Amino acid sequence: MNMQTANVMAPPAPKTLESMALSPVMMRDILIKTMFRTNLENVSAIAKFICLPINITQQLVDAAREQRLCEATGTLNANNGNEMGYQLTDAGKQRALDALAQSEYFGAMPVPLEVYREQVKRQSIRNIQVTRDQLLNAMGHLILPPTLLDQLGPAVGAGRSILMYGPPGNGKSSISNGIRDALGDKIFIPRAIEYSGQVITVYDPIVHSSAEEDVDDPNSLRRTSGRYDTRYVKCERPTVITGGELTLEMLDLVYNPVARTYQAPLQLKSSGGIFIIDDLGRQAEPPQAIVNRWIVPLEENRDILALQSGEKFEVPFDTLVIFSTNFHPNEIFDKAALRRIFFKIKIDGPEQEDFLKIFAMMARKRKVPLDESALIHLLQKKYPTIDNVYANYQPIFLIDQMISICEFEGIPYQMSPDLIDRAWANMFVKEEEIVH
Repeated sequence: MNMQTANVMAPPAPKTLESMALSPVMMRDILIKTMFRTNLENVSAIAKFICLPINITQQLVDAAREQRLCEATGTLNANNGNEMGYQLTDAGKQRALDALAQSEYFGAMPVPLEVYREQVKRQSIRNIQVTRDQLLNAMGHLILPPTLLDQLGPAVGAGRSILMYGPPGNGKSSISNGIRDALGDKIFIPRAIEYSGQVITVYDPIVHSSAEEDVDDPNSLRRTSGRYDTRYVKCERPTVITGGELTLEMLDLVYNPVARTYQAPLQLKSSGGIFIIDDLGRQAEPPQAIVNRWIVPLEENRDILALQSGEKFEVPFDTLVIFSTNFHPNEIFDKAALRRIFFKIKIDGPEQEDFLKIFAMMARKRKVPLDESALIHLLQKKYPTIDNVYANYQPIFLIDQMISICEFEGIPYQMSPDLIDRAWANMFVKEEEIVH
């Protein structure tokens, strides 16, 4: 049976202990660490906590019993459907403590990296088709030149890298967010993956917004649970947004020496989604160094990470990377780096006609009546002082300034040449020498 979420095939639930592709010792240790830390006694409750089907959890419990690490309590719990209870033996508690000394990780059984690779292919960002209507709906609140969508559409549909450049304040960040909103479907994020016996946590509630789960109706004949592997969380396609704070270390595995587990770096958390590097050129690292770090991932759809031991390994790289900068690309990149960024899109300020449309739309939204003399003053007296260079952020800035002045003066919302002058004074700082 093909299990789908929109167009994404869900990861099938494991059928047997062997199909888990994890070492029996690792599975046993995670089971007894979970029992030790949570005091859960019933197989159904333990299964939910370690995110495995009940039959596989029962096999793990039986194996632990054979090794005398846990035992049946001999009581059937009426509150839990007359299930048999289990508890750790003294040997089991000792083994749990030894295992916790090696790694504090317990709970959801990790997904082996090789198994996760298959799911990445099923839900690849490169499989999605974005139509003009989807982009328009996601960006309907922005007034954009029609040629911009002509360029953006194919770029997003290709799932490759995009460089947006142009003067500040013209909505590069808003466009990036609009691209994210246009994606719209759901994918599956592993709670944790396993490589070489190490656990790497991936699911992060800050990055991943989990979708509503299908709750079973007890009266329904068709059960919906158990239809996919619950070691994954069903989520919106993730979006990671970084700005001037981005460092190259943020793209490495994060090792927690206390818990002795790893946390996935940002680009692995954004698999199947979008990674936005905003304000490129404002980071402590030079832009060229940041792009160099992305060259292999962008060209080969794989990334290379390193464990504490120094061992390097490959993980899938399946992310639409959007670079956004206020600099001209030739100022911050060499030609080789530019060649590797697939789409380059200039985001310019609006022409006067679009500027007026944005101004009128924002005034209507903020309930400030338009005034012809104020607009003429703005266009004929103010903008010539900055060579008639319009930017998308300016209308809302000027209108909000006028609202603040009206509220302070205790007068109804309005605009006038005088209010335009007062608002304009806050938009630009006068060039002058400050004597210290």
